[in-house]
Amino acid sequence: MKYLTILLLFVSQLSFAQILNVESLRKVTDTSGWSGAVNLHLELKRNTNDFINLGSNIHVQYKMNKHLVLFKNDVSFEKIEGESFDNSLVSHVRYNYRFHDRIAWEIFTQGQYNKINLINFRGLLGTGPRFKISNSENYKFYLGTLAMFEYEEVDDGVTPLQRDIRGSSYLSFSLYPTDKISFVSTTYYQPNFSAFSDYRISSQSSFLVTVFKNFALQINYVFTYDAFPAVGIPKSQFNFNTGFTYSFD
Repeated sequence: MKYLTILLLFVSQLSFAQILNVESLRKVTDTSGWSGAVNLHLELKRNTNDFINLGSNIHVQYKMNKHLVLFKNDVSFEKIEGESFDNSLVSHVRYNYRFHDRIAWEIFTQGQYNKINLINFRGLLGTGPRFKISNSENYKFYLGTLAMFEYEEVDDGVTPLQRDIRGSSYLSFSLYPTDKISFVSTTYYQPNFSAFSDYRISSQSSFLVTVFKNFALQINYVFTYDAFPAVGIPKSQFNFNTGFTYSFD
């Protein structure tokens, strides 16, 4: 196992998306063992206000034969003039068992807090199959059809405690035109099985260019739509961020 190197970066970033794109976390490797990536950012600004933005993005995975375990932790802390403005946390653990060349079974759990979207807590527990559609090393297509239990507490003074069963279907593709360039895009559709008019859509694209060994320039764009967000929160949101990522294997 190799040690993680901590990298401090100055990154332009908006608030985290409400649906985590797990496909962007999967590090392509044919070898067993540990791999992953670390991204830390710090922004300090003073104009008419004092502004602090601090966050970390850590992804670790362990692969052994047909087994794959993923761990993801995103933390963001933002303070303006001493007042907390946009704090968020997402922790995600996922297990993959590949019992066929083209089919794997997934189990995952996730915990989330997002102040700006008034999410006090959102807990998920889900499972389902994942299908590999293509075998090419230069382009990969995947389809997932999962079901999950969702527990959600929203801080808008109106929405009651939510306990729902949702679907979580996704279509993902990864393109590797050269050894130094990769493009990953995933679209999720998450309907409430008891009320299909209550659904969420998320589309995320990530573009990476390797600058030198283990370091890459990364550009991300996320669009999300929630048919029934907390009161006062817009149904559609977008997130654009760019920076550098250190990876290891």
